[in-house]
Amino acid sequence: MATQPTIIRSCLLYEFKLGRNATQAAKNICTAFGEGTISERTAQKCFQRFCLGDESIEDLPRSGRPLLVDEDELKDASDSSQTCQELAVRFAVSVETIRLHLHAIGKAWKLSRWVPHKLSIDNKKQRLTICTSLLSRHNVEPFLDRLLTCDEKWIVYNNTKRCYHWLSPDDPIPKTPKPNLHERKVLLCIWWTTAGVVHYELLPTGQTITGLVYSAQLQRVHDLLLVKQPALVHRRGVLLLHDNARPHTARVTQDKLQSLGWESLPHPPYSPDLSPTDFPGKSFKRTAVPRPGRG
Repeated sequence: MATQPTIIRSCLLYEFKLGRNATQAAKNICTAFGEGTISERTAQKCFQRFCLGDESIEDLPRSGRPLLVDEDELKDASDSSQTCQELAVRFAVSVETIRLHLHAIGKAWKLSRWVPHKLSIDNKKQRLTICTSLLSRHNVEPFLDRLLTCDEKWIVYNNTKRCYHWLSPDDPIPKTPKPNLHERKVLLCIWWTTAGVVHYELLPTGQTITGLVYSAQLQRVHDLLLVKQPALVHRRGVLLLHDNARPHTARVTQDKLQSLGWESLPHPPYSPDLSPTDFPGKSFKRTAVPRPGRG
């Protein structure tokens, strides 16, 4: 029968108070709880403590025993970048004890995320103002089905990747060459709405997005919308959602949007978590989109 050490010590203290010796106490406890519950030698050690005036029945501190850590204080640690070694010194415990307590309270060791820019107070206020205004507008007049969004994606010609293989013990492991640092690639520009893809283009090699290039693309997208979604252009109106890249905010682009009658939704600066769209991050083969045609 399994018993708690403190219960056994309480019984020993009871026997000690009745004036019995350690041998009698051990015999009585084994009779009550089962043979082998406590040895005579262990009872003698406890009786020695009782004779010295120490009648505590709690475990004595000993080397190697894990120390208690205030998990609330550990959870509220001001600097989350402290390592287990630094926290171990702060709480005067072992590194493994800190690690076990961190896992127990649901903590995980994660690398910080790169962001394009550290937001200033004005950037944060602007982000709050824009997000609040968009939410208020959507509550009054839902506009998600009017959105037209776009993105650019570099597509490499050769998508080399390593594969897993089922091999016998004596089979050689296949080799895959590493991709070059500067792979040949082409820039894909794509626009879509809730109804699907409206237009895509593959820019000629060496060409990048500028204000003039982007404005010309907007005109082609407008012409295709007149054919594919005329109601969006004539009745509901196009709401363009794009980020704050220089070609998107250039004067020539703003003039083009005004001439097309499109409204550009505001977008907070330096907001990667609020990116209007992100074309799938997987690598696409060069043949995934045919070169001829623009629609």
